Amino acid sequence: MQNRHNRIIIWILAVLSPLLCAVTYPFLPEQIPVHWDVNGTVSYSGKETFLFMAALPLLLAALFIFLPKIDPRKQSYKKFGKYYDYFCMFMMAFLFIINLVIVSESFFPGRISVGIVIQMLVGVLFLFLGNMMPKFKSNFFIGFKNAWTLSNTDVWNRTHRLAGILMFLTGFVMILTCLWLPPNISFVLMLGMLLLVVLIPTVMSYLWYQKLSADQCGNKEEDK
Repeated sequence: MQNRHNRIIIWILAVLSPLLCAVTYPFLPEQIPVHWDVNGTVSYSGKETFLFMAALPLLLAALFIFLPKIDPRKQSYKKFGKYYDYFCMFMMAFLFIINLVIVSESFFPGRISVGIVIQMLVGVLFLFLGNMMPKFKSNFFIGFKNAWTLSNTDVWNRTHRLAGILMFLTGFVMILTCLWLPPNISFVLMLGMLLLVVLIPTVMSYLWYQKLSADQCGNKEEDK
């Protein structure tokens, strides 16, 4: 489960975005950039949107701390609690950087290549998740949660080891391609890889579960 020291760090990181908002909000233009498409076209929204985006880390921090307490498998968090904490910290830092990008582009439009920055951030996120996935133990709130992984610990572990490898490779490729390929091609490749990252572990979890179930049935027949 989460310890006090880690909770303090999570809250400190979560507070950074509201502090950024408090300092910059009075000076933001009435319309701020909130979305960038593949071609670099920017969509704008009223600056009050930034109030929600700045508050989002606080909401998520509260949620991340609350969820383990109501998870039917709350005991599992004792086995991977520090890695869950690292995940929470990383997400708070990730959201803060996104908010920094919005503020920067609000005051200095075009100063940075947002598409490249965002894809690199997502790539780093997947590198991080790739390392974390094999360490997550069976629970109802984080990881690949389906009928097969939640029904068998071995299937859970196999699925998350595979997902970790695929996520790490995806993150690595995303970082490279955003630097070397045109944005539209890089974006399509990213979507394709994300689809595979979700699809392959899900299909394999089903196949592993079926194989283990068949093996168990075979062993019971032999015992008779």
